[in-house]
Amino acid sequence: MDHLACSSKTEQRWQCLNIDGSVSKNNTKVAIRGVARNSDGEWLMGFNMVTGMDEIFKIEARAIVEGMKLAWLKGFKQVEINCDNAMLIDTIRNGFTSISNIVEVRLIHEWYNKDWKVKFRHVFARKQQGS
Repeated sequence: MDHLACSSKTEQRWQCLNIDGSVSKNNTKVAIRGVARNSDGEWLMGFNMVTGMDEIFKIEARAIVEGMKLAWLKGFKQVEINCDNAMLIDTIRNGFTSISNIVEVRLIHEWYNKDWKVKFRHVFARKQQGS
């Protein structure tokens, strides 16, 4: 997950959650993962799951949902979520989550509307070392 970066300096009292979804080269496995750090860049938690094959948009949306669930359960109250899928971040920012026909996107809307502050940011993925 080190290929996604938080803001140069996440605001005080905000946690930064970098999420990602990926498909194996032979298209047989899908992984979603995330790492949360505090405003000083210190590791708070991480997750890694293998899921079923689907479109990358839905995979990335599922990664956001799972990250939001874990952040909520950990008691985070202010979360910056970073994702390298520009189309998904645009969908969220433009308010289309509540009317989407994609279950994972509607779930983002439901989690977003809980009693906390969440902001979404598109970040560019950097090529991982050794890939």
